Amino acid sequence: MYPPISPYKVDYLKVSPLHTLYYELSGNENGTPDAQLFSYMAGPGGGCDEKDRSFFNPEKYKIVLFDQRGSGKSTPPASLEDNTTWDLVKDVEKLREHLGIDKVARLWRLLGKLMLHGSTLALAYSESHPGKVKTLVLRGIFTLRRSELNFFYQEGASHLFPEAWEEFIAPIPEAERKDIVLAYHAQLNSVDNEVRLRAAKAWSTWEMWTSKLYVDPDYVARAAEDDWANAFAKIENHYFVNAGFMRDGQLLEKQEIDKMHVLFLLMTIVVQGRYDIVCPITTAHALKKVFPELELHIVPDAGHSAREPGIAKLLVEVRFLCLSYFLWLIPVFLQGGGQICRFMRSNLYISADHNDR
Repeated sequence: MYPPISPYKVDYLKVSPLHTLYYELSGNENGTPDAQLFSYMAGPGGGCDEKDRSFFNPEKYKIVLFDQRGSGKSTPPASLEDNTTWDLVKDVEKLREHLGIDKVARLWRLLGKLMLHGSTLALAYSESHPGKVKTLVLRGIFTLRRSELNFFYQEGASHLFPEAWEEFIAPIPEAERKDIVLAYHAQLNSVDNEVRLRAAKAWSTWEMWTSKLYVDPDYVARAAEDDWANAFAKIENHYFVNAGFMRDGQLLEKQEIDKMHVLFLLMTIVVQGRYDIVCPITTAHALKKVFPELELHIVPDAGHSAREPGIAKLLVEVRFLCLSYFLWLIPVFLQGGGQICRFMRSNLYISADHNDR
């Protein structure tokens, strides 16, 4: 990763009568605009982190970081009103226009399954505004399908982290455990501050526990921070209860993928931890099947976090991944080999051994 830097501009953008977004600019003021769609770890509520600037080359890129509605330094904090996937998509477009960016050079989903899980919002924006994104670099694919939510919050991940799971479900009465997400929704929106904070910390702790290949005590400790845990858990749960405000599997539908790719040949690179429990690799595999042109890099010794050494290394070296992508697309332009290229790339899975990089 690149050395720490400070932003040269910090500002706010009013995107609705209620919501105002925090954003910051760093790196090369005259450089190529890079827009990072970011919510810390598990999506909305966390806000961007100063360490996120270090994923980008500050001499080359104008780095744009922002906090989604209700997250981080955006106001009002932890607000669920007018907070949907499609509100966030509109916010990204408003910020792009406000900053005078013609096209987003790279639409990043870095630290966490944002939804919004960054990859979810990045896909939703790209499908809604085809041609506005030059490069899509996604880390950890999450599309808010019911099967994904059930694996992490009902049964699946519970078999891998049984001790943490017991702590996670402890605030929920046994009679309400048939739908953990819904049961948490009631407590996270309770008028009783003690009930709400207990639920928020338990919800956040579960995700911190499962975010790395090796449990990181510093990650887990963050869940004890009242304000952070409250916003993180409350907003994330809000999206899950409402299925992301979209059809189940909508972002993986071929007609949606084709909107952003067929006419614009959108370069798309996915970096995925093999042992990502939060955003299991099955969703990246499903995206690859419907979008065979994307390049899927599987890091064999990593979980979910962008801070995993193998994942962080690939994200920083993404310029080499982009070169590889363009080399595969040469037949499309030189000899009309679109179908051949599609077939070849549909079988391109790259496992990156961290010890060889």
